[in-house]
Amino acid sequence: MFRWGVLSTAKIGREQVIPAICDAENGVLTAVASRDEGRARALADRFGAPHAFGSYEAMLSSDSIDGVYIPVPTSQHIEWAVKAAEAGKHVLVEKPIALNAAEIEPLIAARDRAGVVVSEAFMVTYHPQWMKVRDLIADGAIGRLRQVQGAFTYFNTDPTNTRNIPELGGGGLPDIGVYPTVTTRFVTGKEPVSVSATVERDPTFGTDIYSDVRAKFDGFELAFYCSTQMALRQMMVFHGEKGLIEVDGPFNAGDYEHARITLHNVGHNQAEVFRFPGVRQYRLQVETFARRARGEDVAIFDLENSVANQKFIDAVFRAGETGNWETV
Repeated sequence: MFRWGVLSTAKIGREQVIPAICDAENGVLTAVASRDEGRARALADRFGAPHAFGSYEAMLSSDSIDGVYIPVPTSQHIEWAVKAAEAGKHVLVEKPIALNAAEIEPLIAARDRAGVVVSEAFMVTYHPQWMKVRDLIADGAIGRLRQVQGAFTYFNTDPTNTRNIPELGGGGLPDIGVYPTVTTRFVTGKEPVSVSATVERDPTFGTDIYSDVRAKFDGFELAFYCSTQMALRQMMVFHGEKGLIEVDGPFNAGDYEHARITLHNVGHNQAEVFRFPGVRQYRLQVETFARRARGEDVAIFDLENSVANQKFIDAVFRAGETGNWETV
């Protein structure tokens, strides 16, 4: 069994990733670390983990774990991922992995020196609904892909929330704008060429709260918007010459909508529906990561992919500042 340590008691870990680890067939939660040992002990006891550490360093120096999941604020991701890799631990890092693409290079170097597995936690890339979309496009089910449309929004104006604190890596594009970008890249296997964008920032927080993005790929375009101060919505549509694919609940299936894909024909008078009941993408993510860490040849979201996706987001920010089309 792969022995997991969780570095921090963050909400995403408590609510999503730790339950997934506990349910995984090939992993076990062994330790929780926090700068407050009492909080670490409480969370460890809640999920039956035998070890609790009052510092991140103490957990990384322990031989009781094989790998760590890191859900600290974004501004600290690279720092602790590098330290974990240097300690010989496999590392799953919550997204976004960095504040810009250049920050990822030292982590790639640390990974290669240590010979460990390091991955950004894009759980959507392990969900069978996205593998099905990829297969449908590759098989020509919608003919030539021409247009992709997406949206991801929620409403959060809590000034104490890390998503609204720029110094900690807050903002809509790093938090949710990464999903339309990563899924489009995942299902098409293509990278954006250039980007234009409108980016609006909160006058108090300073974080980006609304972005309207248009990206040119080879042969098709992606248009999406994301916001941290709009009514909740998620959607992705892949529109081709011979049909279109609608993805319901594309990023948080079960919270926004059921995991479902609808394939429409060219006349929009026939539709085929694919459903994915009971899928737990966080569990699939941690199980696949553990298999890769154990030497199996299974696909994970590697750091090279992280660099490519972060370059996309970096270009969106530049386009929002200049008002011009920016090369990715």
